[in-house]
Amino acid sequence: MTHGADIGTHPDIMQMRARYEAAAANPAAQLADGLTLLSGLYLALSPWIIGFSGTRTPLAVNNLVTGLAVALLAMGYSSAFGRTYGISWVAPLLGIWTIIAPWVIRGGMATTSTIISNVVVGALILLFGLATMRFGMMERERPGGFRTPAH
Repeated sequence: MTHGADIGTHPDIMQMRARYEAAAANPAAQLADGLTLLSGLYLALSPWIIGFSGTRTPLAVNNLVTGLAVALLAMGYSSAFGRTYGISWVAPLLGIWTIIAPWVIRGGMATTSTIISNVVVGALILLFGLATMRFGMMERERPGGFRTPAH
């Protein structure tokens, strides 16, 4: 038996999309996503802003890659929250990694300025990532929301 109806027009799907659009339209969520994006861009550019001792050190490469990943996640959260809320836990983990990276990465030649920069921006990414996670959880906990039915 085939159905001609598109799954995208199913009432539950439409309700779910409306809830996630409302979560993404929340000014606090937009602020958290925007600040996460800026934090990621700063982290990616920090080897040149702070003046790491050589931009090809492992820590500089790590900051570039991690910062770009955070920025891409933030863009996903702000543009397609309904599709990316499930991976909102990644940003806080990247924030924690950013904080500990100067001590973990061998050959990073971390200096006081690189350590301070990583700890501060890592803490910001962690906080903004937790805020983004909370917005996703609020939508799932809302009455009539997306809880898994008890069997």
